[in-house]
Amino acid sequence: MLPKYNRILLKLSGESLMGDRNFGLDPKMLTQYALDIKSIIEIGIQVSVVIGGGNIYRGMNESETGIERAQGDYMGMLATVINGMALQASLEKCGVKTRLMSAIKMEQIAEPYIRRRAIRHLEKDRVVIFAAGTGNPYFTTDTAGALRAVEIQANVILKGTRVDGIYTADPEKDKTATRYDSITFAEAIAKELKVMDMTAFTLCQENNLPIIVFDMNKPGNLLDVVNGKPVGTIVK
Repeated sequence: MLPKYNRILLKLSGESLMGDRNFGLDPKMLTQYALDIKSIIEIGIQVSVVIGGGNIYRGMNESETGIERAQGDYMGMLATVINGMALQASLEKCGVKTRLMSAIKMEQIAEPYIRRRAIRHLEKDRVVIFAAGTGNPYFTTDTAGALRAVEIQANVILKGTRVDGIYTADPEKDKTATRYDSITFAEAIAKELKVMDMTAFTLCQENNLPIIVFDMNKPGNLLDVVNGKPVGTIVK
């Protein structure tokens, strides 16, 4: 069976890397994610990744911290670089070739982001990890993921979360919430379903780029998604 997609952008939250911890990185989660990514590389999928930084630094209220928003956002970008380096190390330990590309220049640890070079890496079956967001404050890593996905002409954004799709309400708070198998961009906006921040969501909508929200913490789910199995919720 041929995979449904040939080039994907995987969006992971920084919090997902914490596992059962309250802060930082859980080696078990990094290993699981690396093995899941390896499983789809082996069937010919071109993979790019954007990771948040919430396990290390979350943008907090300026009035509480005394840190202005722009400064805090730059701190968050550096946190995504740390997470990108950690995932890179786990992937390479599993025998997967990688490139870490940063929107902020830091040549000693990452290549500068250049669109054509990123596409070339993907064509050579390297996992490309995009770090440091868009390089600009006031934009989330959701927006960075949507922007990079459009730039590299990905077929789909796979948003790995700890829930198995998009629900009518937060399933962790409302036990009566039901899951959507499929939903349109217009419906998601009308129902105010928090799939991504609005900047990212609109970018996907305007470029006809589908988003699949699925449970990344279940081993094998990523492989099932790229093979077109009914996992998670698709927004299109």
